[in-house]
Amino acid sequence: MTRQVTVLIFILFLGFVFGQVSYSIPEEMAKGSVIGNIANDLGLQIKRLTSGKARIFTRDSDEYIELNREIGVILVKERIDRETLCKKTTPCSLHFQIILENPIEFYSVTIQITDINDNAPSFEKREKKFKISESAVTGAKFVLERAVDLDVEINDLKSYTLKPTNNFALNLHNNPDGNKNVEMVLQKPLDREKQENINLVLTAVDGGEPQMSGTMEIVITVLDANDNAPSFTQQIYKATVTENSVKGTVVATVKALDADEGSNSKITYTITNTFDNVKNIFEVHKESGEVILIGNTDFEESRSYQIHLLASDEGGLTDSCKLTVDIQDTNDNYPEIKIMSKSTLISEDVELNTVVTVISIEDKDSGQNGNVRCFVNEDTPFTLKPSASDFYSLVTDSELDRETAAEYNITVTCSDEGVPSLSSSVTLILQISDVNDNPPVFERSSYEAYILENNTPGFSIFTVKAADADWNQNARVSYILEDSFVNGVPVSSYVSISADSGVIHAVRSFDYEQIKDFQFRIKAQDGGSPPLSSNVTVKILIQDQNDNPPQVLYPVQTGGSMVAEMVPRSADVGYLVTKVVAVDVDSGQNAWLSYKLQKATDRALFEVGLQNGEIRTIRQVTDKDAVKQRLTVIVEDNGQPSRSATVIVNVAVADSFPEVMSEFSDFPHDKEYNDNLTFYLVLALAVVSFLFITCLVVIISVKIYRWRQSRILYHSNLPVIPYYPPRYSDTLGTGTLPHVYNYEVCRTTDSRKSDSKFGRADNQNMLIMAPSSTGTMQRIESEKSILDEPDSPFEQKPPNNDWRFTQGQRPGPSGATGGPEVAMGTGPWPQPPTEAEQLQALMAAANEVSEATATLGPGTMGLSTRYSPQFTLQHVPDYRQNVYIPGSTATLTSNPQQQQATAQQATQQALPPPQASAQAEPPKAAQTPASKKKSTKKEKK
Repeated sequence: MTRQVTVLIFILFLGFVFGQVSYSIPEEMAKGSVIGNIANDLGLQIKRLTSGKARIFTRDSDEYIELNREIGVILVKERIDRETLCKKTTPCSLHFQIILENPIEFYSVTIQITDINDNAPSFEKREKKFKISESAVTGAKFVLERAVDLDVEINDLKSYTLKPTNNFALNLHNNPDGNKNVEMVLQKPLDREKQENINLVLTAVDGGEPQMSGTMEIVITVLDANDNAPSFTQQIYKATVTENSVKGTVVATVKALDADEGSNSKITYTITNTFDNVKNIFEVHKESGEVILIGNTDFEESRSYQIHLLASDEGGLTDSCKLTVDIQDTNDNYPEIKIMSKSTLISEDVELNTVVTVISIEDKDSGQNGNVRCFVNEDTPFTLKPSASDFYSLVTDSELDRETAAEYNITVTCSDEGVPSLSSSVTLILQISDVNDNPPVFERSSYEAYILENNTPGFSIFTVKAADADWNQNARVSYILEDSFVNGVPVSSYVSISADSGVIHAVRSFDYEQIKDFQFRIKAQDGGSPPLSSNVTVKILIQDQNDNPPQVLYPVQTGGSMVAEMVPRSADVGYLVTKVVAVDVDSGQNAWLSYKLQKATDRALFEVGLQNGEIRTIRQVTDKDAVKQRLTVIVEDNGQPSRSATVIVNVAVADSFPEVMSEFSDFPHDKEYNDNLTFYLVLALAVVSFLFITCLVVIISVKIYRWRQSRILYHSNLPVIPYYPPRYSDTLGTGTLPHVYNYEVCRTTDSRKSDSKFGRADNQNMLIMAPSSTGTMQRIESEKSILDEPDSPFEQKPPNNDWRFTQGQRPGPSGATGGPEVAMGTGPWPQPPTEAEQLQALMAAANEVSEATATLGPGTMGLSTRYSPQFTLQHVPDYRQNVYIPGSTATLTSNPQQQQATAQQATQQALPPPQASAQAEPPKAAQTPASKKKSTKKEKK
């Protein structure tokens, strides 16, 4: 296979590429044979063929070639027979286009089909019979039927042979059209008596490799003499006929002459064409030689016909000629419009000169009849531009707007220049895809809506509507309530809006008397990307309802006192007694008030003004009229339904105030007022009972909670500073009752396991620290119970001399001195301190504890390291200076000398010397829960 590749590529200004490539292949290639690598020859990449959806476009219905986009080659799809495809035409070529999209590109491909020797020469008839007179002269010619070889060029028919050659020789004549006339020439006279029938074999041989041949048998019957053969007047005749002429039309007339006479001069005409359709289109009259049209002639199928005619007489002599019939073209073919590539959907924002589709135009006529002009309808934003021979591109020539036209029916019309002109058209339906280029538009520039007050929450007020000219998602409108405030309150607490329907709902119940109108803004936003939006102002007007009864301002109604208007007995007709003044907080006709007299002691004496509420006399007051007049006036508004209020007006008909008092002193209270008073008393009693029970439950709960907290604290590792109440009694047996006082006991951070100090009795009547106490809280509790027993051995003894103070050391009036027994340490136990003194001592101790807690830094549970388990008793503050001695007005002081003497006396009984002699300032510690509880107890005392 020889392959010739010619590539021509043009890049046109309309946005697509045109190119051309040629190949040459032999016929009869097997299916799937590779013709050429179209991708390499066109300079295209394989992925471009795939992404561009490369395909083959051909005008013919038969497709012999296919494209493999995966490897970029063109293949033989169907067996190609050159003789079927082109017959005798040379060269024989296939033409098709390869189309690519996005962007649109197309390339013309020409494949030349070369001939192979696949057809042997053949004769139309296997046998040819001649009747030759024996008188035929030497050199007489007998025309033989030509063989036909469908192959061309070197594979075509080359030579003939005739065997045997005893009487006849073969003579070949070349015609101007390249064909050969085969004649059998008599070389030796015939003798019917010797040989009546002669059988010859004519062989036709072509020039291919290997050679192929065909044969025909010639049977000759020898007759008597007919020595003149017919002879045509012309060897070549020419005629012209218009295509699509009517059947029966005489195309031409041929004429042959025979010098013989009689039956030997009678000539018969026949057509000798073989292997073509000439006999189906033309026929010759056997006697007249007229060539008649019996079929349809089509200029587009064949532009000329070669008719071979034979004239023979009765003696078997013949002559031949050729008739050439040219077909004249008429405008009988409409232009053919084929869409090579098209888009059915295009975006509305495409640029100008965007290629929408490419069409191919073909008119099979020739000359002026084949010249075609194309155009589109003028009401579309598109135009046709020629791109190459017989190709047009449909491009945009103005901006597209889907909202103006969402679809275009584009009619492409093509007409030729024939007479009359023929035209054809095709309609393309092009959809315009939407772009989000239109914001939502409200039906109105602003909205006002009315709603009655006292509406139910969720009530639908009205609906706003916005339309978007776009389509689908771009036209889907959502409604949003913009953030704003109404009287300092977010507008969302007043109204809400449905995002889909635009229905505005009331979130709350409106009160016309509180708010009469408000406004807000609604945003309509479409679903495009990016979204577009627009705003509108909505004003809500609250309409009043008659939901408020009239309120009487005068006369003022009181439950316990009686107010009466005085009318002198000398009052004339129309005397103004008083005026009922009432208002209605509603508006409009709901606030229009009318006054009517509902009840009266004497209806004939008073009347009420319907509009102004003035109470006047309607007749002269007489002495017979009662002093006490009771008028019930009803005040009604004009609402639907109307609301009303009543007022009682007491009128005294008298000339003096004492007379009025005597008459009105026995007015009973209204039964309604008494019923209301009883109701309120019962209600107050129920409320007080409920509060009392609630307080009782709360107090019991607090007590239980505190008890549980103390138990939790007792079992925990927190520092504990408990109270221990020692008991003091009169040692002189004077019969005074025992006095109980609270003294502080200081513990370390882990009081349950460390040393403790507590009050106990000794000979010196001093508070002594146990030197090696390691008892737990249970031991302390047991000791506390012993102290609480009346016969406890630790009961407080009378004080020694150390607890005696001079008069100057005692609290109380200055200058007060004691007796000798006081100075000597003998005598009765001093009088107990007053409650004020006891409270003063307790408050002083609490203050020092709070001051000490303020100085504690971070430590275990908020305590400083001086209260750690290593803290010794020398760090325990001495609070004896804050303790009052029961029965005495003296106060313990921190006298160093006295404290030193006391410490030396108790050295061997109580504390180790280093700890007993150390006197530290009271520490300022953080307040613990125990100390808080202690302070609370002191405050309660």
